[in-house]
Amino acid sequence: MLRILWLVSLIIQCYHCLNLTYRVKEENSPITYIGSIATNKQFLNSFSSEELKVITFNQLQQKEAELFNVTTTGKLYTLQTIDAESLCRYNKECSKVIKVAVHKQKTFVRILKVKIIIDDINDHQPEFPDKEITLHFREGDGKGMKKSIPNAIDKDVGFKNRLIHYKLRQTNHSFSLEVFKHADGVSYLQIVLEEKLDREVKESYNVEVIAEDRGTPAKQSVLNVKIIVDDENDNRPVFAKRIYNVSVAKTHKTNIPVVIVSAQDSDRGDNRKISYHFSPMTSEMDSTHFQLKPDTGEIFLTETSSLQEKVIYELFIEARDGGNPPLSSIATVMVNVINQQNNAPNIDVNFISTRNHNTATILEDIKV
Repeated sequence: MLRILWLVSLIIQCYHCLNLTYRVKEENSPITYIGSIATNKQFLNSFSSEELKVITFNQLQQKEAELFNVTTTGKLYTLQTIDAESLCRYNKECSKVIKVAVHKQKTFVRILKVKIIIDDINDHQPEFPDKEITLHFREGDGKGMKKSIPNAIDKDVGFKNRLIHYKLRQTNHSFSLEVFKHADGVSYLQIVLEEKLDREVKESYNVEVIAEDRGTPAKQSVLNVKIIVDDENDNRPVFAKRIYNVSVAKTHKTNIPVVIVSAQDSDRGDNRKISYHFSPMTSEMDSTHFQLKPDTGEIFLTETSSLQEKVIYELFIEARDGGNPPLSSIATVMVNVINQQNNAPNIDVNFISTRNHNTATILEDIKV
């Protein structure tokens, strides 16, 4: 019995762990070969040539076991098509870690931590909220007058694949494009008037804003901008806070708001009417737990939400006014899940031997 407890304790603490790293591209078909642990130079240095002949491997039971498989000979494969966007958040390395037990004949030797980096491919193009918008300039507006337009969002998680470059395509030189990147990484776009407009000469203009990512090959989308010479919506909504930090218990009721976000617009009429939406920057892993009321800014837990303790959910909330085209601003809501219950601790045990349901087997002559 003491030998079994020692063995389990060894696994939990991952004594003498060896860390290995592999890479695989997302969107490959299931059963894609990633690499061989048995032929890894870092692993080979730990054993003699005679020992390597009797080495076997088995993968410990984890959530990641649904994604990857390790054979007894140490070959590493995918089990399903890997989608980086559904597994990882923006601006972070996309990776998963699996644990693999190493055996020398009947003797348990050590646990390997195998890190698998999922390389994002450029499978999404930048997307504008709409394919066509209309801007309004006054006839009396002077050179340098600016009008804001919505930016594009690329759902790829890789830095280059989601980095967007903008340029303007037009048949005349009455307008230019100005791009300002905020500290939070979001680009703000403005169409700049380069010459005085005369409605009697020309009532409207058409220009194209091209958004192109830095992937290989690059992908792009086009925003068609129709410019009419008259009035405009020139103020964005302004949030009361740029960042909302809230704490919520797992037992929080679904009919009570977790937080209420609020923004104001200094325009008049429909241009100052504000609606609230989840920005495409919000990860689906986070947004599925929350419901946002567009007209009030109230954020509730969904009926099916299952919050995890000690996890911070990051929600990007877009306040959009009623102008044409609408202008918007983004605030961040950080939801920290706390535990208000005195629960008994949980023990997660990984067995390195064969098990049947909840029963593990161990040979009586096993070496320690």
